[in-house]
Amino acid sequence: MNNMLSRVANCLYWMSRYIERAENIARMVDVNLQLLLDYRDLNDESLLDHWMPVVQSNGEEEAFLRLHKKATGRTVTEFLVFQLENPNSIVSSIVQARENARMVRDQITMEYWEELNRLYLFVRSPEARKVWRQSPSEFFQQIKEASLHLVGIGYATILHNEGWWFSQAGKFIERADKTSRILDVRYESLPERGVPKSVSQTEALGWQAILRSCSAWDAYKSLHGAEVHPRLVADFLLFNEDFPRSARFCVGELNAALRHISGVPSGRFCNDAEKLAGRLEAELQFSTVDEIFEQGLHGYLDQFQTRLNNVGNALFDAYIFQEFSNEGAEMMIQQEEQQQQRKEAS
Repeated sequence: MNNMLSRVANCLYWMSRYIERAENIARMVDVNLQLLLDYRDLNDESLLDHWMPVVQSNGEEEAFLRLHKKATGRTVTEFLVFQLENPNSIVSSIVQARENARMVRDQITMEYWEELNRLYLFVRSPEARKVWRQSPSEFFQQIKEASLHLVGIGYATILHNEGWWFSQAGKFIERADKTSRILDVRYESLPERGVPKSVSQTEALGWQAILRSCSAWDAYKSLHGAEVHPRLVADFLLFNEDFPRSARFCVGELNAALRHISGVPSGRFCNDAEKLAGRLEAELQFSTVDEIFEQGLHGYLDQFQTRLNNVGNALFDAYIFQEFSNEGAEMMIQQEEQQQQRKEAS
């Protein structure tokens, strides 16, 4: 890859990550707002217990507390949805996705650019706040629909060349990371090690919300019916090979994208990114959910996020860092630092 291609790869990678991030946060916040309608006897303490884990699961607790004194529905949604001071809010993510797309305008199609620009203009307009005040669910629906439109438009209109596979790598690293973070939201309701013996009705609603946050409820029910148990939920979101948001599926797609970039077949590797992704995919294929609960789900998910981050770093070391001139690297380094800060805060 030459210097120009490295810049293109970098922008496409981050464009895709930021779009995926916005959609995932939209689903997570939407579901948690709706979940409050199912809870009874809510007081200030239980509301804090509801919202702070959502912030913590995104690795944002320190950044949140710098801007807000307390985790309430209003402060958490403002922080995760609109606040530009949070580089990972929905609006910040869409702004950064559009900026990356603008820098590689010749690599994406008119249809893709128009849809992304439409989403950007919506979230930056007074209309977005108006829709939000009238119906948060309608606001989130618009974010999710735009993201899914972009996935479909990209697949159907953009060349599936080297740049495309960098965008796929970015999308599936982000998606795997967010699935693991959504799964981690209710970890405090679990024993430190082992599977819980029983689950209360309130806890079951929380675990159902985790599935809904991953758009997984219908797919899960097709396998398990309406029975909701942490063991079944974790098994589905970590190890199901057919569900497009499971950790196993995402890491498999990430590994495939890396192989398309290098041309190296599965079972061999030419850089650390392929080695780390291949190893992680193999472990997800052969691990069991009981082993994960035995070592502790929360600790396992922390390790999983770190390993994804290592794949991302190795990808940049292999293809992007070495090609950038100092002059051209500034934006990429800023983005990488944001990502590192987010991980370290978790």
